[in-house]
Amino acid sequence: MSQNRLQSVSKSQEAHRANIQRSLEHRLQIARAKGDEQLIRQLEAEMRYSS
Repeated sequence: MSQNRLQSVSKSQEAHRANIQRSLEHRLQIARAKGDEQLIRQLEAEMRYSS
């Protein structure tokens, strides 16, 4: 595989992880605003797992 292709794949993977992290953070903010403790715990666990 060419070096350019490898760099492109790597950048895509990084962008994907960043998007997932931002989505989780946003969902966590909403859960906290609603006071949904069960969802907060679930999202916090998902954030720990994904990091």
